Amino acid sequence: MKRTIKALVALTFLSAPAFAAPCRETTFEDVTFTLCEVRAGEDLRLFHSDADGGLLGSFRAVSALLADRGERLVFAMNAGMYHPNRDPVGLYIENGLERHGIVTAASAGNFGMLPNGVFCIGADRFHITESRSYAAEPPTCRYATQSGPLMVWQGQLHPRFIPGGDSRYIRNGVGVSADGQRAVLAISEDAVNFDTFGRLFRDALDLPDALYFDGKISRLYAPDLGRSDLGLPMGPIVGLVAPAP
Repeated sequence: MKRTIKALVALTFLSAPAFAAPCRETTFEDVTFTLCEVRAGEDLRLFHSDADGGLLGSFRAVSALLADRGERLVFAMNAGMYHPNRDPVGLYIENGLERHGIVTAASAGNFGMLPNGVFCIGADRFHITESRSYAAEPPTCRYATQSGPLMVWQGQLHPRFIPGGDSRYIRNGVGVSADGQRAVLAISEDAVNFDTFGRLFRDALDLPDALYFDGKISRLYAPDLGRSDLGLPMGPIVGLVAPAP
C-alpha cells in the first residue's frame, strides 16, 4: 500500500528547469519504488539541526530553513538511523563539521549487521565506503551519514541477505555509480526484503555500491509528485537544494 500524501498544487512545488521531475516511479520484481536521482556537482545536502542546535526533524522545517536563505528543497528522504532523541547512531558530517563519530563495532539490529557503511557527499563525487575502510582512510566529505547494512559493496550483496526472505518493510536507501558521478535515492512503495532491495540497486540500476538508510519509518518529500510523507520527527535528512524560483 502506498503511503502517499497528495498535496494541493502550489507554486512552491514548481521545479526549476535543471531539476525537472527528479523523482520517478519504477517497478522491480513486482515491487514499486520511487527513485530520485542526483548528479555530482548538484547541491545534495544533509540536515539535522538549525543554527541554534534545535532538531529540524521534518521536511517542512528543512523547507522553511532553506526558504529563509532564498533556496528550496527539490526532494528529500530520511537519511540514516538515529537514537530516541534523534541524534545520529553513527558518523554524521554536516557542511564539513563532524557532529558524531564513526561506529565500527558489530551490534544488534540493522545498523550493526556488518558490513555497514558511510554515504559521503564530496565536492565532485559521491562515495559509499565500508565503515572500517572509512575509519582507516576517510575521504574528504562535505556531508556524510553512516548506516547499515551495506546492501551492495563492490557489486556483491551483503552476505546475510536471504533470497525470498520474509522480513519485509517499506525501506529506503542510496546507491552510487562506479565513477561516483551518480547517486540514486530509492524508497519502496510496497514492503520489500533486503535481498530484493539490494538487487534493485545492483541489477536494475547498475549501481555497485548501495547503503540502507532505514525501514518502517522511511519517508519521502517529492513535490513534483505531489508528495510529502508525514510522521514522527526524524533524525538525519538528505535533500537536493536549488535556488528558489
